[in-house]
Amino acid sequence: MCAAAREKSKEVGIDISFAISDENGLPRVYRRYGEGLVLSITFVVGKTYTATVTQCKTKDIVACTAEGVSFMSIQTTDSRITLVAGEDPLFVNGKIAGGIGVGGGTEEQDYEIAEYIISVFNELTH
Repeated sequence: MCAAAREKSKEVGIDISFAISDENGLPRVYRRYGEGLVLSITFVVGKTYTATVTQCKTKDIVACTAEGVSFMSIQTTDSRITLVAGEDPLFVNGKIAGGIGVGGGTEEQDYEIAEYIISVFNELTH
């Protein structure tokens, strides 16, 4: 998955930070490729945690956190929750296996790289 992250980030033309967490949201792998944004170093670990504990992609979480919606204060309840694009949960046989976080580009670039990594993960596990 690290090779996939690096490959896709080169294709997109950006330097990134990338992290993988286990099924509890705890960081297990971290990589910074090239000169990935310093801020992304912090974000990717939070992204993996968020994807794992919510079992959702960022865009799905954000929709539930708007004012007046059911999870509007989720990030104030748990400071590790990160509502920044570029996270995806990892599932194996319908069960949460961990999460990934990609950071360093625009929202669209981070999503594009994350989606590619997920497709590689799915090929490896199915």
